[in-house]
Amino acid sequence: MKVLVPVKRVIDYNVKVRVKADGSGVDLANVKMSMNPFDEIAVEEAIRLKEAGKAEEVVVVSIGVKQAQETLRTALAMGADRAILINAADDVHQDIEPLAVAKLLKAVVDEEQPQLVIAGKQSIDNDMNATGQMLAALLGWGQATFASEVEIDGGAATVTREVDGGLQTIKVNLPAIITADLRLNEPRYASLPNIMKAKKKPLEEKTAADYGVDVSPRLEIVKTGEPAERAAGIKVGSVDELIAKLKEAGAV
Repeated sequence: MKVLVPVKRVIDYNVKVRVKADGSGVDLANVKMSMNPFDEIAVEEAIRLKEAGKAEEVVVVSIGVKQAQETLRTALAMGADRAILINAADDVHQDIEPLAVAKLLKAVVDEEQPQLVIAGKQSIDNDMNATGQMLAALLGWGQATFASEVEIDGGAATVTREVDGGLQTIKVNLPAIITADLRLNEPRYASLPNIMKAKKKPLEEKTAADYGVDVSPRLEIVKTGEPAERAAGIKVGSVDELIAKLKEAGAV
């Protein structure tokens, strides 16, 4: 079984995001970038399937700017076998929208013929949570989103999903799309020897034009702003005063 894992280059989750002075977007100048955390979990799950003998090959693919090579090398250092970079933008500030990403991934799936696609449930930069679902629709495959546990048995996958009411377990026939949630696993750190080996693993570069997909933006960012600052709290001297204040605020 071949497993395909899409990965995205995003601002590192430890970095405090800064908005541009003109409100046109997020400032990426001299900002540390890394693999989207949910995609890292997806890569780890694919590697674990390979280690368990349930997958023969793990292929990672990234769509965006040329600098995403670094992200793919990280996935290769973790244990992926091959990487595909689709150059779809020259400007690091251009975010390829989910539908265009899904169309490109469909083209890669048609070419690579994987039996399973494991993706992060969403990226932490735009939080769209749409690419996996769109890809499943374009392919006509079954999907299991927000996965916290995955079991592959023959031609089917049993997936435990995190839903609002708790946990839901479903079974989907392969080929299928699975999107990884936070509790699916804890990604490994790439060792130095594996980082060195990753430099020699194959990384194929293509363009969106190679697949005949138009990645022109369909959405326009009107304005980007900082979240509203939290109002300062007040101290009260007694429970009665607290109740009075809550009544004034309409909280009780």
